[in-house]
Amino acid sequence: MEKITVIGAGNVGATCADAIARRDLANQVVLLDIKPNLAEGKALDIWQTSALAGFNHQITGVTNDYSKTAGSGVIVITSGIPRKPGMSREDLIGTNAGIVKDVTKKAIEASPDAIIIIVSNPLDAMTYVAYKTAKTLSNKVFGMAGTLDTARYKAFLAQEIGVTPLDIQGLLLGGHGDTMVPLPRYTTVGGIPVTDLVAKDKLEAIIERTKKGGGELTNLLGTSAWYAPGTSAAYMVEAIVRNQKRVVPVCAYLNGEYGYKDMYLGVPVVLGANGVEKVIELNLNSEEKALLDASAAAVKKTLDDLKSIVTFD
Repeated sequence: MEKITVIGAGNVGATCADAIARRDLANQVVLLDIKPNLAEGKALDIWQTSALAGFNHQITGVTNDYSKTAGSGVIVITSGIPRKPGMSREDLIGTNAGIVKDVTKKAIEASPDAIIIIVSNPLDAMTYVAYKTAKTLSNKVFGMAGTLDTARYKAFLAQEIGVTPLDIQGLLLGGHGDTMVPLPRYTTVGGIPVTDLVAKDKLEAIIERTKKGGGELTNLLGTSAWYAPGTSAAYMVEAIVRNQKRVVPVCAYLNGEYGYKDMYLGVPVVLGANGVEKVIELNLNSEEKALLDASAAAVKKTLDDLKSIVTFD
């Protein structure tokens, strides 16, 4: 691919740009931020690892200059602020929606054919904002959540069982956060059902830890995680650029799938050169569907809050 842009040069954005560069996914990687010199400094630092990490293509940092992003095939948006003390949920939604709306508008004007991956939170609502702003096909705008959540789930399982995470296959559904729906019935280790290898109480504990994975790291670090989120976004970029047609859980637009309409929610998809090439509808049992319905209801509440404070042209 000729060019990939990452918007937001904070910890997540810079990690994502670094991972994209190391995988040689584009001839040029552009890192953009509104803060003067931040993207330039981080891009230069990453570029200086090229001889060590073995990549050849230039990474460029720019301050709020979207002309430098023109012609990007994929754009990753990490922009937004974390919730601060005294800030209401609605304030966070309104502030980040304004940021994502502005960023998406400028990015899609410069690269009208780009596929857009949203990392900004609250993820499901911000992906909806980007879709409505970009006015492009829904399969070309989606969010990074399930990829990260599944990676955490696999890491915890691998640690418990004593195997490589590479041998674990698993899926999660639903919103990003406490209402996500891990699916033990669809989790295997080298083809062996995870329920044959992990006791029920320990599996339930791992599922709960996965749901609160972001909070656990925030408590440890005093800020949000960045290595796993940034790498998860780069993993999705690679599936697109290399047309790998990976089955990955992402925050995808639903228009009838699983019984939901006009909303973004975490579901398994086939991810390839066209973005979301297919939404995979699993045959959920009554318990799994009830959990997914509860998660969808929470996402819809956030979406309703969004629609009450943000307008779309």
